[in-house]
Amino acid sequence: MARLPYLEADQIAPEYRDMLQRNTNLHKLLVNSPDMARAFNGVGGYIRFKSKLDPRLRELAILQVGWMERSEYEFTHHVKIGKEFGVTDADIEALMAETEGRPSGLEPLAKAILKGAREMVRELAMSELTFTEIKKELSDEHMTDLVLTIAFYCAVVRVLATMKIDNEPTYKEVLKQYPIPGVN
Repeated sequence: MARLPYLEADQIAPEYRDMLQRNTNLHKLLVNSPDMARAFNGVGGYIRFKSKLDPRLRELAILQVGWMERSEYEFTHHVKIGKEFGVTDADIEALMAETEGRPSGLEPLAKAILKGAREMVRELAMSELTFTEIKKELSDEHMTDLVLTIAFYCAVVRVLATMKIDNEPTYKEVLKQYPIPGVN
């Protein structure tokens, strides 16, 4: 159960109601601080709609963070979002294999991005070797967007966990196909 209330549109000032267009528990909780929620949504919106980073690669990086952190909410939401941006079931299976150190059919850049995300989750930063490998394929702008995307979602999973935000039932269905180890 969430530590703060989920607010509905009629419980917040009219000028903030646009932040509930995505009717998720995360957004409903964040509007307890509407200006912070707007800033948060600004970064998230940039990542999803304005970043020039390949959207499939972006979503794989986000999924890797959710998987590594065993964040049911983040992982299940981004399975659905990722599929809108070209992530396939085979990609998700490959992500799980890569996480376990097993081979996968992913292309080298996707493998390197997943490795970089794992390093940022586990070690705080990408290793020099991984950063250099990814940088061979991505521009400075893309590298900046990738690192900030991974860092942002490292923060998001911490917000979800600390605020104990409940996953919506429609997203829990994803767990039937992709059960997260250690998550009920």
